[in-house]
Amino acid sequence: MSDHMLRIGIVGLGNAGSSLLPAISRNPQVKVTAACGRNKERLEKFAADYQAEHYYSVEDLCKSKNVDAVYIASPTELHSEHVKIAAEHQKHILVEKPIAVTLEEAQALIHLAEKNGVHMIVGHSHSFEPPIRKIREIVRSGELGSLKMLHNWYFNDWIYRPRTPDELNTELGGGVTYRQGSHQFDIIRYIAGGKVRSVRAMAGIWDPERTTQGAHTAFLEFESGVAATAVYNGYDHFHTTELTFGIGEGGPSVKNQEYGFSRRTIKQMDTATETALKTEKGYGGTKAKKYADETFHQPFFGFTLVSCERGDIRQSPNGLLVYAEDRRYEIALPEETGRDVMISELYQAIHQDIPPVHDGRWGLANLEVCLAVLESSETKKEIYLSHQVAVQD
Repeated sequence: MSDHMLRIGIVGLGNAGSSLLPAISRNPQVKVTAACGRNKERLEKFAADYQAEHYYSVEDLCKSKNVDAVYIASPTELHSEHVKIAAEHQKHILVEKPIAVTLEEAQALIHLAEKNGVHMIVGHSHSFEPPIRKIREIVRSGELGSLKMLHNWYFNDWIYRPRTPDELNTELGGGVTYRQGSHQFDIIRYIAGGKVRSVRAMAGIWDPERTTQGAHTAFLEFESGVAATAVYNGYDHFHTTELTFGIGEGGPSVKNQEYGFSRRTIKQMDTATETALKTEKGYGGTKAKKYADETFHQPFFGFTLVSCERGDIRQSPNGLLVYAEDRRYEIALPEETGRDVMISELYQAIHQDIPPVHDGRWGLANLEVCLAVLESSETKKEIYLSHQVAVQD
């Protein structure tokens, strides 16, 4: 390994920005050196906790000589502006999914990063997670024969969790298809090799008080002939944790709460109260996750089932369950998080010239599927894709 230290500045200390900090702390070759945001109290606490710089603008952060790469965890509609600033200051970029709201924006950001000689990775994607990577390894090995179909189904309370107005505005990249479909399509594309041929889908807005997509069903056909379905329902009735051993997407066991709790609670709040509650989930907030206190399990982004010619694969709390022709067996996986892998991929791209899997064009391809789901739902037609890329194993 190189002796170079990678210094990261974080744009936005909300839930996404905060969630990367434990992975940075675990990597001896990476250090968080700065952050920027609008919350003075939060920034000052961060600066004291990490002996780091703090700024109130992205441009000021990107001018710092103590920052090599920038993690952009700002709202989706700001990604384009913030990626441009980082690229123009020749800072390497880790940007939250989705990369942008339109294909044109995403392509412009990719070209700008390449022009300025900086690496850009799109994350946090759930294909970084060890179970998904191991499924891809088994599929590639051919030990169960060729891949035939795969499914990811996720039922939860997403639409009724505390949200800021932009998260409930499709034009700004809100709703489950942009925000969560990008994870589903990333998982499915990664396992199946990347190149989706076409999409046929339905996306629904079922609550007139939450006027963005809260559910979708998509059928994806790959150029290889593999078929996949992505089903998401965030309306807080059935939860797929009933199928995933009570474990959620971050890995912890999901706390039992009264049926429909999120749905009823959010309907009693006004917008200001809801936004304030969402803010409290950020760094130093009263609702912020305490990652160190959680029992480790492999994370479940919903229920994923993969079918090959001679067997099926699904996740277990500690790894994978493989249903082969003559036996069922479990594969235990190391206690490593997807964010650990994401930080390593960024480091290896910058200091070891190893091309990242989750680069800008991978993020563009995931965005194309999100947009195809929305277009197919609107037009009632099958949508053919043209920006897909293969997994660079």
